[in-house]
This record gives sequence, C-alpha cells and structure tokens, in this order.
Amino acid sequence: GCRFKDVRRNLQKDIDELKNYGTQDVFVLCTRGELLKYRVPNLIDTYQQYGICVHHYPIPDGDTPDIAKCCKILEELRSCLGSNRKTIVQCSVKYMHMYLSLTVAACLLLQLSDALAPQQAIDSLRNLRGSGAIQTIKQYNYIHDFRENVAAHLATKDTVIRSVSR
Repeated sequence: GCRFKDVRRNLQKDIDELKNYGTQDVFVLCTRGELLKYRVPNLIDTYQQYGICVHHYPIPDGDTPDIAKCCKILEELRSCLGSNRKTIVQCSVKYMHMYLSLTVAACLLLQLSDALAPQQAIDSLRNLRGSGAIQTIKQYNYIHDFRENVAAHLATKDTVIRSVSR
C-alpha cells in the first residue's frame, strides 16, 4: 500500500501558495503512475489551469534520467532561470526516489560552475535540504559521473551531426 494514504493535502491551497510565491514554471519528474498513486492524477492539468508552465519529464521510481534527458531538462531549466522565471523542480519523495529533484539541481550546479567538485555540489544541497538529500548510490554516482557522461553524450551527438551533414 501507499505509505501516504492518510496524508491529506489540499491541492488547491498548495497551488495557490505556489502562485502567491510567483511560481511560473514547474518541472515535474514524477511518472503519471506516481501521480495517480499519490492521488493527484490531474496535477499537471491543474498547474496548467493556474497558468503555470509544466515541463514534464517522467523518470521511473528509483531511477535517474538518461544523460540526453538530463541535458534537455537542464537546458530548459537554464532557460527559465536565465529569464528570471520562478521555477520549481518537483519529484515524489520516497525512499528510492527521494530528492531526484536535488540530483538534477546538483547537475545544474556542476554545469554552471566548472570549479565546483561533485562532492561540493552534494554537500551544499545536503546543507540546504538535510542529510537525506541524494542518498542513493545511483544518484551519488550519477552526479560524480555527470560531466564525463555529458562530454561523451555531446561527442556522440557531434559525430551523428557530422555524419548526417556529409
């Protein structure tokens, strides 16, 4: 069963608070199945009805985004932040999926600062969100391998582009 079955949130009130905060964009990393499981199957539609731009990137429970998806998320996220849009990155918070949004945030920090070491990004997010942030080995390794994986992804993309243009 769902361990959140007795948690009663008021979706209307929560989204009103986000709007009052000035939220313009939300990146939803939950799958449709998770939204259904947590009894908010219409969350994405509700955000849109409130005029919040939704960037939906479903990432299965306990997983990390493949590097191409992560690059796309970060590209859109940087665009929102570069336009001074108030933006939220949202994931479900449970044991295996805990703080997937912080994994994405750590990758963003690494992308924004070449001088920042992966462990520094993790530590700064743990200081902000608690020691439970980025707690799985998969997330930890993903962050530590992020720059190398992006470089490999971009090299592959570049090779494909050159092949097609010939």
